[in-house]
Amino acid sequence: MKKFRGIIPPVSSTFDNDGNIDKTAMKAVADFLIEKGVDGLFYLGTGGEFSQMNTSQRMALAEAAVATADKRVPVLIGVGSPSTDEAVKLAQHAEVCGADGIVAINPYYWKVAPRNLDDYYHRIAQSVKLPVIIYNFPDLTGQDLTPETVKRLVLQNDNIVGIKDTIDSVGHLRAMINTVKAVRPDFSVFCGYDDHLLNTLLLGGDGSITASANFAPELSIGIYRAWQENDLATAATLNKKLLQLPSIYALETPFVSLIKYAMQCVGLPVNTYCLPPILEASAEGKEKVKAILASQGILKQ
Repeated sequence: MKKFRGIIPPVSSTFDNDGNIDKTAMKAVADFLIEKGVDGLFYLGTGGEFSQMNTSQRMALAEAAVATADKRVPVLIGVGSPSTDEAVKLAQHAEVCGADGIVAINPYYWKVAPRNLDDYYHRIAQSVKLPVIIYNFPDLTGQDLTPETVKRLVLQNDNIVGIKDTIDSVGHLRAMINTVKAVRPDFSVFCGYDDHLLNTLLLGGDGSITASANFAPELSIGIYRAWQENDLATAATLNKKLLQLPSIYALETPFVSLIKYAMQCVGLPVNTYCLPPILEASAEGKEKVKAILASQGILKQ
């Protein structure tokens, strides 16, 4: 089963002002990220606006994403849903259209008991031959996937190969790494917060899937490469810059349009339009993003 590691951006979905997929912009973003040296592309995550899409929209974007990447790097497709049936359909569709793996957030709205959660992930995992990455984001789902829970799911399903652990806790990441890798050493643990990348690597984790990699991939990639080369001085220098970027996420709720604006600021031809109910970012928010990028030398002149 394929091992995923390194820096995998959760790619922002690109739309025109009518909400149609902008395939030209999608290709420009993919080209930019691949040229920077990312280790994969994750489409239809939180910043990819999957939660605002119906099933057919998600399938259309998955097809466009796989075609755009054109086998240059692995492509992961988000398939999680409050509905197990929908998640299975999306997983099977991702496999048919050529994705390299799928990412499944746990059911949201309801908090589900362990046997329900086990059934959800088992049905998804057994419906495909693809590797499955679990997506833990308790701030949005309302339910944390604990290290013991993930260990149980991994032992039940051979093709669950990793987790995107989007929780602002080094302790949680440490426990996830120590607990799950003890029974599955090749299990991949990715942090979902930019400022935990270096700690994740030092603890024995495998990389990050974080929003700043859409507009400043060179920082995360540089940290990861420096860590591989045991150049902790370079990793620390780059980390000082990366640590400032998550302040963007606090400027608006949700912050999705601001990520697209940051991408514009580094020269990417993307529209800041987001699917409702997310509105265009405010002028004040945009100015603050520009100031943050300028302070870290990221703003394209």
